Amino acid sequence: MRFEKLLQHVQRAEQRVELRATHAQLQWVTLKQAWREGWTPGRIVIAGLVSGFLAGRAEPLRAMNGARWMQMFTAVSSFLATAQAAAAAETAEQAADTAQEAQEQADMQADEEPLVDEAFDEDEIVVTAPRPAEAATELSER
Repeated sequence: MRFEKLLQHVQRAEQRVELRATHAQLQWVTLKQAWREGWTPGRIVIAGLVSGFLAGRAEPLRAMNGARWMQMFTAVSSFLATAQAAAAAETAEQAADTAQEAQEQADMQADEEPLVDEAFDEDEIVVTAPRPAEAATELSER
């Protein structure tokens, strides 16, 4: 075979590899999405009940001594702590997004509104009487 023919053969093989890698990555993303969507709360409960039943059949309660109970308690408590941390992180992320949106809206409104209000340009000074709480505070400070 000539060199050009070998070069074309290698280039086609590289293109096939890239195409198949892209296809495999797309299938992996689709599988992950389907897997996450498939775990509905009902299915999670059923899976937990079935696995708990099978674990109970495989290892009777008499084999659960104090150390095993403690091990199970720590595993469950770490699971619950992880779930709470994940929920808190999601809430914090949503709050950060909300704060960012509010900041963007405030920036947009600040750009639209004039910095100097025309009412402040007037020479008229308006004096108002202090509220009762303010008056009491002033008296107590003297």
